[in-house]
Amino acid sequence: MRRPRRREGLRLLLYIFVVAVMVYGCVYMPTPYIIYQPGSANEVKPMLSIAKGDTEERGTFMMTTVAASYANIAMLVMSVFNPNDEVAKKQARLGDMSEDEYAAEQVYMMSDSQSSAMEAAYREAKVPFSIVPEYLFVFSTPDDSVNNKYFKPGDRIEEVNGKPVPDNTALAGILKPMNVGDEVTVKLLRSGKTLEQKLKLIPIKDQKTGSTRAGLGVTIATMQAVKTKDPGHQVQFKDTRIGGPSAGLMFSMEIVNQLTPGDLTKGYRVAGTGTIDKNGTVGAIGGVQHKIVAADRENADIFFVPKDNYNEAKAKADQIKTKMKLVQVSTLEQAMDYMNQLQAKS
Repeated sequence: MRRPRRREGLRLLLYIFVVAVMVYGCVYMPTPYIIYQPGSANEVKPMLSIAKGDTEERGTFMMTTVAASYANIAMLVMSVFNPNDEVAKKQARLGDMSEDEYAAEQVYMMSDSQSSAMEAAYREAKVPFSIVPEYLFVFSTPDDSVNNKYFKPGDRIEEVNGKPVPDNTALAGILKPMNVGDEVTVKLLRSGKTLEQKLKLIPIKDQKTGSTRAGLGVTIATMQAVKTKDPGHQVQFKDTRIGGPSAGLMFSMEIVNQLTPGDLTKGYRVAGTGTIDKNGTVGAIGGVQHKIVAADRENADIFFVPKDNYNEAKAKADQIKTKMKLVQVSTLEQAMDYMNQLQAKS
């Protein structure tokens, strides 16, 4: 009687082991793929505030997103049955960057997009402004840098040796008289928390001149702030937790709407996508086919799409038989003109 019970116990353990392996393989085992899907269409108005802004809107402006997930085997199998899923190699998205570096780049691009959107909107609304450097942003921490343990992608460098460093010029001024091996104290802001790191300067080779200087050993960029002459016209962005530059056009339209008389929405649900530069030029983006689906799900009436993305957007719009009106634009002014000539929605 003992042997059958022992065999049953072994079979149970084997069964549990096989199930555990299958669950791990399907759910937890990483794959080299990423799945893109329609994301969301989010109202822009709650994402920013202007003290003297006119917030009355019968309709709404919406930014659109693409959802990206690092795929497991189960997700890859399910994607076969979803016509809106797009499977791509993870490496095509990340390139030579780590996932943390890619995420930091997206944060930087969103912040830069917001600054450009503000500049373009202020010009359109004829609001005086100036550009001032604000802080240094850490893009990446090279693996061969001995100081990479002190920094993380996305850190804000606010002070070095007690002195503010709003831009590269300020940092260079502090480090110029110093030598490799000298110790400095760096004040960082990471995930809302202030940190102080003591580290030694390392040799940095200048790519242009070939000379060596003392530096921190991280890749950085200057983040700029757009400041209005009248503080009441200053745009304050809230943490959207959304990365990338493609919301620029819709940010600009919401800002202009609040800074100018009347309701630019005219009662319509207006979605869209497109990068924007300081002069109001609208640029192409990726994943427009997913954004069309996201906007349609939120019952958008109008979708602004960059001219270079129009054919792809139109093909997807026809496929899902949306009732949205697709409007191709190359500039903020064109989008404004389109809304201004619309009759208010009854």
